[in-house]
Amino acid sequence: MQDFEKELSKYIAELNKASKDSNINNAMNRAVKSYRNNVANAMEKYPHTIELAKEVRKIKEFSVKNNKDLLDKAIEAIESNKGKGYYARDREEVLKILSQIIGTGKVIVKGKSMLGEELQLRHGLEEIGNEVWETDLGEFILQLKDDKPMHILSPAIHVPREQVAEIFTEFFKKDIPPDIAEEVRAVREFLREKYFTADVGISGANVVAADTGQVVIIENEGNIRLCTGAPPVHIVLVGIEKLVPTFLDAMKVAEVTWRFANYTAPSYVNIISGPSKTGDIEKVTTYGAHGPKEFHVIFVDNGRSKMMENDDFAQASHCLRCGGCMYECPVFQITAGHYGRIYLSGIGSVWTSFVDGGVDAAAPMLYTCLRCGRCVERCPMGIDVPSMVGLLRNQAISE
Repeated sequence: MQDFEKELSKYIAELNKASKDSNINNAMNRAVKSYRNNVANAMEKYPHTIELAKEVRKIKEFSVKNNKDLLDKAIEAIESNKGKGYYARDREEVLKILSQIIGTGKVIVKGKSMLGEELQLRHGLEEIGNEVWETDLGEFILQLKDDKPMHILSPAIHVPREQVAEIFTEFFKKDIPPDIAEEVRAVREFLREKYFTADVGISGANVVAADTGQVVIIENEGNIRLCTGAPPVHIVLVGIEKLVPTFLDAMKVAEVTWRFANYTAPSYVNIISGPSKTGDIEKVTTYGAHGPKEFHVIFVDNGRSKMMENDDFAQASHCLRCGGCMYECPVFQITAGHYGRIYLSGIGSVWTSFVDGGVDAAAPMLYTCLRCGRCVERCPMGIDVPSMVGLLRNQAISE
């Protein structure tokens, strides 16, 4: 109880401090306005997205109920594509598999992944002697700042350009002005060499088709395309809830995800099913052409199966990670990612209860949620966060 009270006091102090932070206030005001405008434009241009979202809900419901079968099919398909498929119950098993694949003393380039944050992946790989670089611009900023993500899609949303310039000036040992184009250019120049000298590239995934074993990754920066295409080894870490039955299902999920993530169309949709290959000499398929020679996919549970098997909370696993609910959350709008641990805001409190410390760890978040329902109105999956928060509050009291 004493530890809980200490953590609660710290959490409350952080929320209060964040609500008065001018950097957060400025950044969030800009972001919320931009997000709403972008989504409105996307829906006006592609109105079929609303009906498609209803179809995706049914796909996710079926997928969650049949997750074990889909997992078996996906691993079988990946193996038939000359990749390697794995199932990991928790962080310990993930790091064990990674250490066997990677070893130590390697250079690793990594794409943005909430699962990676959940598992503290970069820190784990560094602890066994590897050099790891975050390549998403926001994650790169946070790596230098030694900070945590404040939004699942825009992790450095709380860091305005002026502060970014200060961080980059110190790291690059040269003056970087508070001009976004100049800041982006500095990171591009630094990371370009890393992509082509790295031993391993690691990515997450937005959705995986069980029938073909194809991994779908949505992005805009192009860093994931380089992480997954340039190094000789590509490793995917993906939660088991991202599985759907077919490739067509996967593309429907992807389209709804990027629309509600505020894009009419993303710059890149990466579809990967195995190591690079060629059949140009005598039509003999040979693996390891210009791209990776090895392709590994690690499906991670870490509490997800428990969530999916519980009728009261299975709908939480339908989350597409579009991030829209956070922009509509009144608390998140003034505190950013201080309202959360790894996963943020109302839906984050539910996820925290299953994958990041249990109900006790999530209790402060559960009681921060206003249960106003604005997240439900925005969510393409219609996830009823307020009802789940109510149930988890009761659990927190009873425990």
